[in-house]
Amino acid sequence: MDNYIQISKLNDFTFCPKSIYYHSIYESFGENNYHSHFQIVGKIHHQNIDLAKYSTSNKYLQGTTVYHEKLKLIGKIDIYNQENQCLIERKYSIKRIFDGYKYQIFAQYFSLKEMGFGVKKLFFHSLSDNKRYPVKLPTAKDYQYLSSLCQKIQKYNLGKSPQSKSTSINKCQNCIYHLLCA
Repeated sequence: MDNYIQISKLNDFTFCPKSIYYHSIYESFGENNYHSHFQIVGKIHHQNIDLAKYSTSNKYLQGTTVYHEKLKLIGKIDIYNQENQCLIERKYSIKRIFDGYKYQIFAQYFSLKEMGFGVKKLFFHSLSDNKRYPVKLPTAKDYQYLSSLCQKIQKYNLGKSPQSKSTSINKCQNCIYHLLCA
């Protein structure tokens, strides 16, 4: 599974393709060396899912690995309620639903579907304010875009990829790698 893309990288790549490259450099270091305060807080709040402590009910799949063979994606879902076929992606604080968030949950959706699970509803859940945001189920067009995004990630070359025209200065200033891109 070496050539598989981590589903979480879809969000990172959408934020800025260069962040994937920089993240791969820092992965061997302790996260305290490069994670921002917000990432540390998010990781702490995500531990209940990682340790399957969200609920003891068997109806929930928690932190379960999913994959999509055709798109070469692999990752973990946060919560899947098997009774109502509901997939929930948790974020510490949601002020706006970014495209990268959507591609991440769409990848989880398509992975679950390929693995034989029914999925009727998608939600983002903001832990800081306990709000839930419904997401429309992806369309065939969304699948095509996700497939294209996966191909872009597989072919990405930092040396041939100048700063994205869609990357805003504010986005760069909030990136944990912004000093490396200067």
